[in-house]
Amino acid sequence: MKLIIAILLIGVATAALHLPERGEVELITNAWNAVKNNEIEILYFIFKSYPDIQSHFPKFAGKDLDSIKGSADFAIHATRIVSLISQLHALSQHGESHFQASFTVINEFASNHKNRGIPKDQITEFNTALTKYVSTHAPWDEKTATAWNKGMSNFFEIVFANYDGNPINSI
Repeated sequence: MKLIIAILLIGVATAALHLPERGEVELITNAWNAVKNNEIEILYFIFKSYPDIQSHFPKFAGKDLDSIKGSADFAIHATRIVSLISQLHALSQHGESHFQASFTVINEFASNHKNRGIPKDQITEFNTALTKYVSTHAPWDEKTATAWNKGMSNFFEIVFANYDGNPINSI
């Protein structure tokens, strides 16, 4: 699950999306920057919080989480997830000129996960665990939580529209 989150930081818009405002994007950025180098710990926390998510990864299914945490495969996948989020964050820094690229990345994520049989509720669980991790390892207050949740709502709107066969491809 390459998440998602990613997302947050996204500045995409359609009538249904509610974009974080400039100050909110800065709060999201500060929170993400505080954790983005903790790739292994983030994935470990997500798997520990929701073991059913781990079962969807062929290299990790049925294995003891503590024994795979130090493996190269675990580190590589953790880096992929965090890199996707960081990629979306970087695109969001360019504003409207990069919206299309953000839609493309999110829709590819959604199609990939839908085709692999990942249910919507596991994407939601991933977000719950990621949000909990960030909120306990980064600067976090009510304003940051509101901004983060607004960004995640945009991500879910795009992902779930794709899951339902109605991808959002532009603003």
